[in-house]
Amino acid sequence: MKVRIPNSGGPGNMNQMLKQAQKMQADMAALQEDLETREYTATSGGGMVEVTVDGKHLVKAIKIKPEAVDPDDAEMLEDLITVALNEAISNAIKTAEEEMSAITGGLNVPGMF
Repeated sequence: MKVRIPNSGGPGNMNQMLKQAQKMQADMAALQEDLETREYTATSGGGMVEVTVDGKHLVKAIKIKPEAVDPDDAEMLEDLITVALNEAISNAIKTAEEEMSAITGGLNVPGMF
């Protein structure tokens, strides 16, 4: 019994696929570079603490309102900073995943986020 393999369009189709893959790769690299320069800010405690991170998840700024500083309750301030920092990083990751997904069409590309 012979098995027929459907014609995939030949070398022309393969060249087109390679061009599309190269364009996707270039678009992804450009987006990655753009995402790394963006800043993401989150607050906690009703705006008592504000944290800004960049697209590489590095802390760029922390702002603390004076009324958030209670020498008798340092743990509360630590918690507020932790919450704001985690939210800012989460926002950066979510934005990167959503925008990268728009380029890849939802294709899961290993090593990206």
